[in-house]
Order: sequence, then structure tokens, then C-alpha cells
Amino acid sequence: MTASGAGTAGASTGIRLHAPAPGWALGADVVVVGSGVAGLTVALRCAAAGAKVTVVTKAHLDDGSTRWAQGGIAAALGDGDTPEQHLDDTLVAGAGLCDENAVRTLVSEGPGAVRRLIATGARFDTDPATGEVLLTREGGHHRRRIAHAGGDATGAEVSRALIEAVRAARIELIENALVLDLLDDAEGRTAGVTLHVMGEGRRDGVGAVHAPVVVLATGGMGQVFSATTNPAVSTGDGVALALRAGAEVSDIEFVQFHPTVLWLGPDAEGQQPLVSEAVRGEGAYLVDADGTRFMVGQHELAELAPRDIVAKGITRRMQETGADHMFLDGRHFGAAMWEQRFPTILAACRAHGIDPVTGLIPVAPAAHYASGGVRTDLHGRTTVPGLYACGEVACTGVHGANRLASNSLLEGLVFAERIAEDVMAALAARAGEPAVPLVPPPGGAPLLASEARYEVQRIMTAGAGVLRSAASLTQAAGALERLHTAAVEAYDREGKTAEPCVETWEATNLGLVARVLVAAARRREETRGCHWREDRPERDDRAWRRHLAVRLTPHRTLDVRPTEGHDFPPVRGARSGPGVGDDGAVGAPAGTGQAPYAPLKEQQ
Repeated sequence: MTASGAGTAGASTGIRLHAPAPGWALGADVVVVGSGVAGLTVALRCAAAGAKVTVVTKAHLDDGSTRWAQGGIAAALGDGDTPEQHLDDTLVAGAGLCDENAVRTLVSEGPGAVRRLIATGARFDTDPATGEVLLTREGGHHRRRIAHAGGDATGAEVSRALIEAVRAARIELIENALVLDLLDDAEGRTAGVTLHVMGEGRRDGVGAVHAPVVVLATGGMGQVFSATTNPAVSTGDGVALALRAGAEVSDIEFVQFHPTVLWLGPDAEGQQPLVSEAVRGEGAYLVDADGTRFMVGQHELAELAPRDIVAKGITRRMQETGADHMFLDGRHFGAAMWEQRFPTILAACRAHGIDPVTGLIPVAPAAHYASGGVRTDLHGRTTVPGLYACGEVACTGVHGANRLASNSLLEGLVFAERIAEDVMAALAARAGEPAVPLVPPPGGAPLLASEARYEVQRIMTAGAGVLRSAASLTQAAGALERLHTAAVEAYDREGKTAEPCVETWEATNLGLVARVLVAAARRREETRGCHWREDRPERDDRAWRRHLAVRLTPHRTLDVRPTEGHDFPPVRGARSGPGVGDDGAVGAPAGTGQAPYAPLKEQQ
């Protein structure tokens, strides 16, 4: 039995980051990579069940995306609301690509998961008279079902509660560590990770954690674009590691651009302040420079339409007026409401010379959330035995072509609990069988120079941002190809590569993720959800109501595979996959009666 209890016989690509050999090692039952809501929930549940858990995080425990979440957690907790209504709203937002079984799992198990989070110590805003959790609305929701904390500081409170619980549980923590690659054993099963600790604590340099189970909870990849709401650590490291390990990614073309990010000028780069959708949920509205509410009449929910629709509405109005931003008007809230309900946003605005109490807030879309990621089943298992993925790094099928607001923290909670249950069963099946990794020698694939990070961001923002077309994506693919080819040719010809360090490893991960995203976006010749093709403005359910799975081949090419129908992800048995043939091509999910699909190669 594999460490994951299921999975295709996913073969490693043999590609790994150029790095020194590990100089130290430690052992665990489970290594969790990431310290957001998903990773810490997995760690707590596994540790409570008796597993030896090591959590590895890239910076400090609270430096990931979770603490930046302003809006809240969506769950059917209020009077009159039901999981079925939550499911309906999620399916509508997902634009025909949600896996209904995954969504039903999310909405039915969600309320209990939120209550267990509260029991862990998270304090949500409550009605002082009744003690009931206060609920608000956000885009795409027809009911008030968003639980929030500290007004607009939900993520910070969730992070605080989980970190306190993890520290109390005496879980092994390795902070300031960038995980490099997956280790496997002689049978191709997961056997741990290599990582680089950035010179703090008891360890530094490249080392390894040996474990039969690895859970990726590394968050997003927003730093692949010039402007994003994601923190600087969100460089797609988990997706890149999974690709090199032989895992599939899916729906990666669907990057959600948050419609209302504080506009700081045309040259602003890096992490930008978010103006939560909850501000519109409480009654703020979008206007152009003339004060016209341009979302009225575009959708029944106007400013509270799903995020892709609002982002498109803002972008269209910017094009029509020649402006580089629109405005959010919340002046009618008054000072007291801003100070009590949205203190974090109020402070961020004022720090940049904007007072939402008396003036308009300049906003524009920016990269926010990856709806796709490492392809998993309903227990978080990837196509590599022993490798799990959870949270934003994963593609569970919940989000489809566009995430419904505030479903992300809930997804992290629900699927983390499911992963922990599956992991403990798998560990019991392997009791007494230690992970014996094949230790990699020094060296590896060539690295991009650290400055390539900014070139990748510029390429992606210009060619694969909110507005895409065949021409822009082709141009982006060519530019990324030149960066990649130059590094490979220099290495093959002269044995030269950029110096291994955090900056070059991050740039290389971003380059790989960018290539995969562009390859999928070029293949999807329609507009759907947050994938907006100007040259293909209509949604095409006949040809494109399906997913795109991408693998990295040992030859460094990308294998893009369309999957028919809604059987996503496949149900897998131990050491067997969905129609895995002798050539390694993945077929239709078992029992669907569908013909296998042919790989579509992207030479990049």
C-alpha cells in the first residue's frame, strides 16, 4: 500500500532544482509544508491522532496568505440558510467547471469545520445581545453567510488561534525554510523533502526531512504577476515542486483577479492592499470618475456579482473611459462604521493618503487567488503516492473556473480534516515501515537568475492578466521560452547556472508556473469564469466544459491534457490510475465509459 493509500503510479520527472546535497536530516511521520489555515489544521489533526509531525514554513508561521484574508469564512450557519443554497451559489460562480461532489463535501462539512475552529480558539465577531456569530454578504452569495473576526481581520484571527494551538501541541517547527524538492524511495513513493533553511534557528543550509507523507499547503502563486494581493512568499513553490515530482496540475489558467485592490499608481508592483469584498457586501458601490454606478444593469447583484464579472466590469469601464482605475464609494458608512467594521482597510487607506470616510477609494483588479493547482481527489491525494495538497495550492474541484468569495478558508479547513483522516489510516497501514529516501546528489536542473523574477512578472502581467488573447498569450509564451531556453542552453553547453539561493530558486519556480499557466490559457479557447479571452469572448460549453491537466515531462516539455466531462478528479485505487496506459498517458476516469484523451504537447 502507498503512503497515501491511493494514487496513480506517478513517476518523478527526474528534474529537481540545482542545489547542494542535504547536509543534515531529521525524521517524521508527516511533513506539512506551509503554515496557513490548511497546513496548520492538518498538522493539528495528525498530531492529535498520535503522528510525529513537522511543519516547514517559508518565513515565520504567520507570514502566509491566511493572515491577509479580510472577508471571512463562508458557511451555512445562519437562520434560513442551507448547504444546498451555498452549493448553488458556488456552482454558479464556478461557471460550469466545479466538481459537484467536491462542492457538496465543502458545504455539508463546512459548518462543523467552522465550529471546530471556534473550539480551537478562534474568536469570531458576535452579536452582543444574542452571542450568535455575525454574518455578512459578499459577491455571489444570495445570503448572509460570511463569518468574520475583528471586523475585517478574519485571517489574522484564524492564524493566531491555529498558531497558538500548534505551539501548545509541541509540533516540530522549521521556520524560514524554502522547500526545494520531493524525495522518493526505491518504489517511487514519497519519502520526504529537501529544504533550505535561511540561516536562523538550529539548522541552516540545505537539509532534508524524511517522511512517508508530505502535505503541500504552500498557498498561492500571485507573485507570478507584477501586482497582487499575495505576500512576497507566494511564488508558486508547491505547484512547481509537485510538477517536478510528476504530479498533475489542473485548472491553473483560472487565476482570480480581485476587483477591488487599492490602486497605488501605474508603476506599483508587489503586494498591494486589498479592499475586501465585504465592503461592497455592507453597501459600498463602484463608480467611475463621473460618479456613475457602472455595475448596475450588468448583473442582478450589481457590485455583488461574482468576482470575475465585477473585475471584467471594472476593466471594461476603464477601457471605455481611458482610466487606469475606478472608485469605491463608502462615504455613506460614516466614521463609526469604518472604524468598527473595517479598521484594517481604513488604516491601509489612510497610510496611503486616502480617507474613505470623506473620499472615494481608487481601486483596480490585481492577481488574488489561484482557483486551480495540484490536482487532488476528495481526500487531498495527488497523482504521486504519498503526496497530498490542500488549500490554495490544490485543485480539489471546488472552485471551478472562479472561486466564490470566502470559500477559500473553508476549503482549507474541510479538506485539511479529510487529509488528516486519510493520512492516519495510511500511516497505520505502513506501521513499522520507515521512509528510506534516495538521497539526491548535488546539482540539478539549471536555475533562472534572480532578476528573471521581475521579467516573468512583466511578461505575465502584459500577456496573461485580466485580459488575454491568442496574440498576447503567444507573445508571453515566446518570452518565457526564451528565458527558459537560455538557462538550459547555458547549462548544457557550458555547465553554467545561476548560483543556488532562495532568490534563484524562487525565480525558477515562478518561471515554471508561468509556463504552465500560459500553456493552459492558450489551449482554452473560450472565455469562462476568470479566464477572459478577448479573441474568444463567448463561453463554449460544447467544446470547453472540461478541465485541462498539465504535467512536466522528463524532457522539460509540458504535456497539456483536456479531460472530458465532470468526472474530476478521478477515483483512484492503490498503484493504479485513471486509465494509465503503458505509455503513461492518462485516460478517462474509470467507469465513465469515455474514451481516453490524447496528450497535447506544449514545447516550451
